[in-house]
Amino acid sequence: MECSRIVPVLRMFDLDKTREFYLDFLGGELLGEPPFEPSMPLYLFVSLGGCELHLSEHFGDGMPGANLRIETAGVQAFQQALLAKAYRHARPGLEKPPWGGLEMTVQDPAGNRLTFYER
Repeated sequence: MECSRIVPVLRMFDLDKTREFYLDFLGGELLGEPPFEPSMPLYLFVSLGGCELHLSEHFGDGMPGANLRIETAGVQAFQQALLAKAYRHARPGLEKPPWGGLEMTVQDPAGNRLTFYER
């Protein structure tokens, strides 16, 4: 068996806040938004620096409070760029865990945690 990639599905509850967080704050790119019926839950495909995430309002898709670890080059520069945006819901700091490397964790509007790390 050979696996090529993982695409996590994260729960979302508020489309506007989710867009603001993933697109405006984190600088992600909207890859798609399937055209479901207007009364159906929403679903987004987002790219973050080459990493694809799916965000879903569908009941049972993802569990609020998930934790993703995303290996990232240039975590400190990314953190400084995020701080410069003065996003009122997050001021991420940097941590040096005991096992080494550098980490920055941010929480999205649904309570999902994204930890960007470099070894």
